[in-house]
Amino acid sequence: MKKVYGLLLLVLMVIAVENVNAQVSPGVDIYSSYVWRGTKFGTGPAIQPYVDYTTSGFSVGAWGSVCTSNDEAYEMDLYAKYAFPFGLTIGLNDYYFGSSDSSGFYVGDYFKGPSHYIEPTLSFSVKGFSLMGAYMIGDGVADTYLEAGYSFSNMSLFVGAGNGQYTADGGFNVCNVGIKATESIKLTDSFSLPINGSVILNPSTQAFHIVVGISL
Repeated sequence: MKKVYGLLLLVLMVIAVENVNAQVSPGVDIYSSYVWRGTKFGTGPAIQPYVDYTTSGFSVGAWGSVCTSNDEAYEMDLYAKYAFPFGLTIGLNDYYFGSSDSSGFYVGDYFKGPSHYIEPTLSFSVKGFSLMGAYMIGDGVADTYLEAGYSFSNMSLFVGAGNGQYTADGGFNVCNVGIKATESIKLTDSFSLPINGSVILNPSTQAFHIVVGISL
């Protein structure tokens, strides 16, 4: 079933690419560390490339994260989502986590092994307020994550709660509380460098993170 969902995402990507009205947006983000929903993955900075195809509210794309320390943080994902004009967005993610051998190099196991996790998502935003729900399944995992947020000016606040992988005891608890700020540093008359920073607390694991990233 996981392979079927992955194939479906690939087909949706091809459809979007063949649409002459599709907007293609490649890019890369570089973060001081990779923190996702209150949990840190790997050690050292993370390089996160992406390619996104968008047309008439429909988006498909690929996103990845590679930790520069070669420590357990190799992730390559596919996604598809549709954004309705009134603020509702439905999506489907295919998370792929690679593995490494004894020398630290990542080995290819994309089409085999328990490396894929499928996650349908539902989100709604209006006037700065946002709500999001996600349900990840695969390889014995069935984890729920819920998040509420509010954005204003160049800052946003968020509170997330989940179970399973998101918390210390696997029970449903608050796991992701933080604030994020964005800024654009003008380097030349024609080029500015987007930068963002987040302060994140996971009350469940008692982990505290400060993360800064740039977008290219």
